[in-house]
Amino acid sequence: MQTAHFPRRRILQLAALGTVAIAAAGVSPSRAADPAADAFAGKTIKIIVPFTAGGSSDIIARAISAPLAEALKATVVVDNKVGANGNIGADFVAKSAPNGLTLLLCDVRALAISPSLYTQLPFDPSKNLQPVAMLAYSPHLLVVHPSVPANTLPELVELSKKKPISFAVTALASAPHLAGIQLQEKTGAKWEYIPYKGGSQAINDTIAGQAEVLMNGMLATLPFVQSKRLKVIAVSSPKPMAQLPGVPTIGDTVKGFESGTWQGVMAPAGLPAPQLERLSAELLRIIHLPAVREQLIAQGADISTMPPAEMSSFFEKERKGWAAVVAKAGLKLD
Repeated sequence: MQTAHFPRRRILQLAALGTVAIAAAGVSPSRAADPAADAFAGKTIKIIVPFTAGGSSDIIARAISAPLAEALKATVVVDNKVGANGNIGADFVAKSAPNGLTLLLCDVRALAISPSLYTQLPFDPSKNLQPVAMLAYSPHLLVVHPSVPANTLPELVELSKKKPISFAVTALASAPHLAGIQLQEKTGAKWEYIPYKGGSQAINDTIAGQAEVLMNGMLATLPFVQSKRLKVIAVSSPKPMAQLPGVPTIGDTVKGFESGTWQGVMAPAGLPAPQLERLSAELLRIIHLPAVREQLIAQGADISTMPPAEMSSFFEKERKGWAAVVAKAGLKLD
């Protein structure tokens, strides 16, 4: 048997061709050699949504679940674990194994509010949860039942001063509730708050006329404005939204006012770096897929992404800022 001998130049050419073949198969050389690339293959990933079905977090979770399953060659299940303004679901994830198979998709701003609001919070989101990827921003819509005789924020404020208006909030001391308190302080409006256990319940009762005013994420609320079951007064984004031509911002009346929901994914603290990097990269890619992006934008989301480090800085800034708001409002929950 003869042994083939190749010049060094030929060996390098063959190595280069091998790299091209791997790339052509859709696998990078580093990923092909990285066991963590297959950490999710054949397994079940749970995306815990700590709010009711039909809300902003739930809509995004279901939009990304199929593409994520395909990318990771895994089964992806969306599981709604509702209660305590999102803290029951967040606590479940915080106490799960840090293997990337249990994720939290939540309103990051609401999660940042919880430590200053709850006296007996069973977890610390800064210590027990790891930011993975920020995905989208959805401003709040200030809407009313169509029978309410007001079409602008100044008109609504004046109407409330004559007789207090019932104001539905998705949960006591939730981000929409605190936004309503801020708006009340800055305008002198008179609201009577009605707390619910989630955005979908608050929407349904406002549509039914059991509440007159609602602030809620645009992603979950826009379809009911478009069907004229709710009347929009203003949007809480810093600038007008293309999906609502002609609708003013709250900031047009109350200078500098901004509120909304920031939807992001978190994992249990201690997730190994390779799994964190893989999940983050796939989520940030998937949210920009044309089909996913167009669906969410049409429903009222603004695709606004952050990698883990940036999301972590954002979370800590929100936590400190909302602590001051909660203290001023004198809100505390067990």
